[in-house]
Amino acid sequence: MATASGGKAKYIIGALIGSFGISYIFDKVISDNKIFGGKNDLNGYLLVKPSGTTPGTVSNKEWWAATDEKFQAWPRTAGPPVVMNPISRQNFIVKTRPE
Repeated sequence: MATASGGKAKYIIGALIGSFGISYIFDKVISDNKIFGGKNDLNGYLLVKPSGTTPGTVSNKEWWAATDEKFQAWPRTAGPPVVMNPISRQNFIVKTRPE
């Protein structure tokens, strides 16, 4: 019986080490080489268009003005304060006690 469990442990430990190795490689390739939206390339081959990481709307002054105008135009009505119960995800109205 001892040899059967020792054989299984060898495969389990090997699989764990292998999965950590694969996840490390994917992390390095995706985050450090920025293959999903960065300026770096991988082995000389450009994988994505090097547009940078800033969206065009951030540098567009007209977009900021239009967005700010919409936010300021919205009616600012608020209901009573609520507290969320994190377990059932229900909101409860907070009633203040008269003092």
